[in-house]
Amino acid sequence: MSSPIKVLLVEDSPVATIVLKRILNGAPEIQVIGTACNGLEALELIPKLQPQVICTDLNMALMNGLEFTQEVMKKYPRPILIISASVQAQDTQNVFELMKAGALDVFPKPIGGLASDYDRLANELIAKVKVLSGVKVFTRHQRLGLIEKGDRPIPKIHQLSLHNYQLPSGNLKSQTIKLLAVGASTGGPQALHSIISQFPANLPVPVICIQHISEGFLRGLVDWLGCESKLPVKIAGLGEFPQAGIVYFPPEKRHLELDSQGRFIYSEAASKAGHCPSITVTFKSVANFYGRAAAGVLLTGMGRDGAEGMLAIARGGGLTIAQDEGSCVVFGMPKEAIALGAAQHILPVSAIAPLLLAKLKV
Repeated sequence: MSSPIKVLLVEDSPVATIVLKRILNGAPEIQVIGTACNGLEALELIPKLQPQVICTDLNMALMNGLEFTQEVMKKYPRPILIISASVQAQDTQNVFELMKAGALDVFPKPIGGLASDYDRLANELIAKVKVLSGVKVFTRHQRLGLIEKGDRPIPKIHQLSLHNYQLPSGNLKSQTIKLLAVGASTGGPQALHSIISQFPANLPVPVICIQHISEGFLRGLVDWLGCESKLPVKIAGLGEFPQAGIVYFPPEKRHLELDSQGRFIYSEAASKAGHCPSITVTFKSVANFYGRAAAGVLLTGMGRDGAEGMLAIARGGGLTIAQDEGSCVVFGMPKEAIALGAAQHILPVSAIAPLLLAKLKV
């Protein structure tokens, strides 16, 4: 039997600490190896206890959850789950600032307290911790320009040498890209932010993004990216034509496709690879309408959604890019696309926008 997942719990409420500890220790695969009542105390425990996952509250004295997350990702990178009453779907700024800082997921405490609907909450929390325990994280030292994995520093790529990333065959240098489609899952909000924030206001193509995200959080993601971007970010309107310089997301629980005229249509077909909206459904529709004028990017995420869709774009003569393993939170979806031979470029997330902008001559 494998060793249990070691969890550090950071929570300033004694009652919440007792309840959360009981939930997590109730799963044979999980062991709470330590607790702390604030971020400062937790930082001292991390090198001693070496937890695999950190669960932390947001609102705490001395050092809150955001400050704590930032420090952890600088010094002791670990998967972080924020458990707080202040990360509800309406708490847009809190949720996505935490993800920008490096937190991988959030678990909203019920407004009525942890005692309400205990079994369902326990199952959801245990499932999230199990998922995060298998996630690889890295820390960034911006001044040093390094990414560290474990004890081994790796030079971070800040600038793209385009000659290293030319396509192996075909005359794609003269290719005219008319639409960009991007798919992401676990770790996606950070990766999307990294790419979209580099796009200028005069981007000459529309962008369609498909992000697997918990129900109720899509609007917050759209609003957050819109505030962080030079481009407007919105939910794609039914029957709307994609417009250059706008970033579109599908509505919740709908696949986003293009009709024979190139207008947005919604599909309520069965989920693909367990997801609705599905990256593959959108990518295949984009490939069908735009052909070699399409560009597809597949970012960090678990599973294989998007791999077959990217293959459709590649077979249609479009440009395809997969995020590399070193910069992925979870190297699942890009790995599947690479295995299919669908990825013409395999790049760190920091190099994706520069390549696209070079292709678009922006």
